[in-house]
Order: sequence, then structure tokens, then C-alpha cells
Amino acid sequence: MKKKIVTFGEILFRLSKENQARLTQGRAFNGDFGGSEANVAVSLATLGDQVEYVTRVPNNAMGHAALMHLREFGLDVSHVVWGGDRLGSYFFETAAAMRNAMVVYDRENSSFYTLKHGDILWEPVFQDAALFHCSGITCAMSKDALNTTFDALELAKSMGVEITCDINYRHNLWHYPGADAPKTLRKLMEYSSFIFGDQNEWEVGSGLKQIPFEAKDATYEINDAAYLDYFRQLRQQFPRCKRMLIALRNQLTSTHHTLTGILFAEGKLYKTRIYDINPVIDPMGCGDAFVAAFIHARMKWADDQHCLDFALSASALKNTIIGDQNLVSEAEIIANMQGKGGRIER
Repeated sequence: MKKKIVTFGEILFRLSKENQARLTQGRAFNGDFGGSEANVAVSLATLGDQVEYVTRVPNNAMGHAALMHLREFGLDVSHVVWGGDRLGSYFFETAAAMRNAMVVYDRENSSFYTLKHGDILWEPVFQDAALFHCSGITCAMSKDALNTTFDALELAKSMGVEITCDINYRHNLWHYPGADAPKTLRKLMEYSSFIFGDQNEWEVGSGLKQIPFEAKDATYEINDAAYLDYFRQLRQQFPRCKRMLIALRNQLTSTHHTLTGILFAEGKLYKTRIYDINPVIDPMGCGDAFVAAFIHARMKWADDQHCLDFALSASALKNTIIGDQNLVSEAEIIANMQGKGGRIER
């Protein structure tokens, strides 16, 4: 039985200041690797899955460092393409009190940005693959990256590889001539058996107005009837999709968030607990943690409720970890689900 999971996207170098300092303060930056699709791959590998990550990196010290980082987690990078002059990066300013977090991208003309349609040969990648996961971010980078993604989708579909996607709408990335985020994201979603996204991303991809999530604490009640109607409308738009997931977050302050997730599968609505997270240490990559944990869970367990509980627990834990990637084990996620977090492990 095939078990390999393939992800595709741009690995980025993340630069940030310590102690909630602004990007304009001080001289020293902390550096680490991230990027949505790489985050999913690392999370899956940390949970014990067989994962291949496909990307394009420059043949220089930073490109080699990025692949060394991925190999540390046991990822297969055998089909990574070399080329271009530099690794893409982003600068992250941490939120503080009433000041929002800020991201400044430096991805233009990166190795992945200059990827050419046809650079990646997908057939050998998918020979032993069970699942292909992709993201709207990749489609936003360039026309060539978009066409490369849809080449992969067509081949994966023809080879019987399951397809999942994270809508991952990033308004600031859709700049190339003819870029049409809603149209492209909708097409991406039409291929997928699992679709992930937050409220805003689902609205962009489907055109349906989102349902507000206004939880101030863990006692908030989800409107079941409203979501059932919402998902039934989505099901008409995306009949191929077997499972639709929405991550719901309400940011009360920069370090106090409420978080939950809902799932629609086989005509049934699944809900899980609301996490009241205070303090949030680092919110970057929480959606990627949710995606990876759900994919892992569905490949291991048949119970949709258990899979949703597991995915949200993983996402909640990511808020406690500095950096983009969710470095937690399956046992830690399950312990958190069972209310055993916060103890000293001796």
C-alpha cells in the first residue's frame, strides 16, 4: 500500500527580531526556515509519515542549508530542482498588545519565483505516492509556478493519487499579469478531496459570505444550522471534495486567541472544542499544523471526529512554538487532546 505524501512549494528563510522588537529596531535578526508547504511537510515527517518535498532552490550555501534543514526531519528531497540566484525570504514582526504582526515578503526573483514550466518532471515523483498536497500560495507566485502546479494536479489525478489543498490566499502575492486569485483558487479546489482554509479563504475561493466567529472564550456556541447550510452550498460547488475543513480563529489581543475547527464530511457537520490560548507565543504556521495533522490522522484513523480533534490539538500546540514549524509528536498532540498538557514530563 502506497503511503508517501508529496508536497510542493517554496521553502523560505524567515528573519525576525527578538522580544517583540520592530523590524526597524536593533541590528540582529534570528533566522529559520519556513513556508507553508514546507511547514506541512516537516509536521508530517515529525509525526512519522513518509514525505517528499518538491521545490526549486539555488545551488549556493543557502539552498544547501535549506535542504539540510529538510533532511534533518527525514524528508525526501531527491526531486528538488537546482537553479536561480537566491532563496526566497520573509521578515516577520511579532505582534504586541494592540500592534498587529507584520510580514514583509522578499520573494521576487527568488529561485522558486523564476521556476520555469517544465522544470519539474512529476511522473517519477508520483510513482509511489498516495497523496499530493498543494497550496494557493504556490499558484500566486508566478504563471510558471501555477502551470507547474496544475501539471502536477492533472498527473496526480490520472495516476490515482489523492489530492488535498490549502486555499492559502495571500493578497500581496498575486501580481503577475493575468493573475486571478478567485478563479485560480476555485479551480485548485475543484481537484481536491480535502480542502482546508480559514473563513476568509473559503469566501475568496467560493464567493460565499463567511460566517463570523466571535468566540471570546471556550464557552462560545457554533451555529450548527448556519454551517450546515453553508457547507451544503459549498458541496454543490465542489462535488469532488469529500472533506471540507475551516479553521476558525478570533484574535482578542496579540497574545490571546480563541481557536477551533469544523469539518463537513459525508453530509455531517463535526465540531471540536474551542481552545482559549493565552499567551500565544508564535501564531505563524498554525494553519499548516492543522492541515498536516488532519492528513496524518486520516491516513491512520477512520473516525472523522477523532481526526478533527487531533488536527485542532496540533494547531493549538503550534501557538506555543517559536518558528514556522510544528515540532510536536503524535503522543504530545493526543495528550493535549486529553487535557494532559501543562505538566512537567519527568
